[in-house]
Amino acid sequence: MEQKKEGIDWAHAEQCSKVVCEAGEGSGLERSIDWKQGLAIAVGVPLLILPSIGYFAGYLWSAAIIVWGLSVFQGFMQNLAYGELATAFPKASGLPGFAQNVFKTHEYSGKYDKGKLIGGFSAWSYWFAWNPVLAIFAILVGFYLHSLFPSLAATFTEYQLSLAAGIVIFGGLILVNYRGVSSGALAGYVLAALAFVPLIIIALAPYATGDFVLSNITSTWLPTDWVWDMHHILILLGIFAMAQWSACAWETAAIYGPEYKNPGTDVPKALFTCGAICFFAYVIVQTTVTGVLGIDGIANAPIDPMLPVAQASLGDIGSTIAIVMLIAAMVLIIQTAYLGSSRAMHSMAVEGNLPRVFAKVNSHGTPILAMIVIGIFNLGLISMGTPTAILAASAIGYVCANGISLFAYVKAKMNPRLAGLERPFKAPAGWKNVALLFGLFNLPLCLIGVIYLNSVEGSWFSTGVGILVLALYIPMWYYSQHENHVEKNKESRMA
Repeated sequence: MEQKKEGIDWAHAEQCSKVVCEAGEGSGLERSIDWKQGLAIAVGVPLLILPSIGYFAGYLWSAAIIVWGLSVFQGFMQNLAYGELATAFPKASGLPGFAQNVFKTHEYSGKYDKGKLIGGFSAWSYWFAWNPVLAIFAILVGFYLHSLFPSLAATFTEYQLSLAAGIVIFGGLILVNYRGVSSGALAGYVLAALAFVPLIIIALAPYATGDFVLSNITSTWLPTDWVWDMHHILILLGIFAMAQWSACAWETAAIYGPEYKNPGTDVPKALFTCGAICFFAYVIVQTTVTGVLGIDGIANAPIDPMLPVAQASLGDIGSTIAIVMLIAAMVLIIQTAYLGSSRAMHSMAVEGNLPRVFAKVNSHGTPILAMIVIGIFNLGLISMGTPTAILAASAIGYVCANGISLFAYVKAKMNPRLAGLERPFKAPAGWKNVALLFGLFNLPLCLIGVIYLNSVEGSWFSTGVGILVLALYIPMWYYSQHENHVEKNKESRMA
């Protein structure tokens, strides 16, 4: 048999094929969705702008619009690398799976593989990046309900409404997704329709009603005391760290790699369609809010600026209907985060980087136990109260996950064992240099920036929570490695 054809070393290709199989053998996830269903789940990502509209404007005034545009552009640069990794490792669950497969030592036979620790830590960081979305938006749902309905406000506190919203939403989504991710995609179609109709109406109506005032933007590009010194540069890096938590998060469309019917084509389609939607949404929403309310108006409604924008252009009744529908949109982004973080836990457990119990799925291929644990964890996070405090802690995990995952892409392009993997989708030539550049932008620059921004806010608590949650992974990883070692010894004795 001819060993080479068109320059391909088939012996090497066979070895690489084995690497792909190892990337998710026995994961238990079912290939049941196409790119449109993956997009329907991930398309809630534009809603991630809501917690940060007022916060960013407070620091950057109208320049926040530019930050959002640049951050979505950053997402395209990073997601070209992730799209390629998704087709090189078709059984890996997005960023968590990529890093774990790239960094683990090939045919390692010892007890503690430090390479797996790096990949596992990246996956854990990604888990912590997406996980708190549940708590953040449960808090926002409670806040909007408290603001919109006086009868509820007279009976319940914002915290009680947020906690109740969390219990109802988390429990409901567990039931909806019990029968697999395709059921979640169906719910995504319904919620996406409910979400983007009001979001588009609220964002575009002021241009038709005359409530948008361009001078509110052009006269306030940057704060009057802004200077390009180290203090403000570090603040800007911190803002970019928090912005990418929202504006780059459409990489979640790749996390369903093991569940796409044709990952080689489905992943890129879902990724970049979602990215185009995000670019439009982030720039337009921040532009509209700033143009209608002005910087002072945003300062008066830092948590829910969409509410006065809706009231200005739609009136009380119209704004109430729109905001109620927007709450439905928040359920959509909670589902996006819920599915993404549960797949991250499942991926880590399959790779032996979390206790085996989290690798269990039900008869429909859904990691229900992981979803239950995540729901309980987020009910605890709701007690932090302020969405931006939770976001700041979560952003620490996100910059770590992106930095390590981009370095994983560089290694996957340079390592001879991995470089020959089939890649139905490829980033442009030389993209490993771009990935390295953005990896270094994440680690260390954005990480330093978000920690500094927390210190300026006097919120060392957010930094502490972020570091503590990430540090908890170390003892869990050692326990998981010990568990795997014991299991292997048991299997070898029985053989």
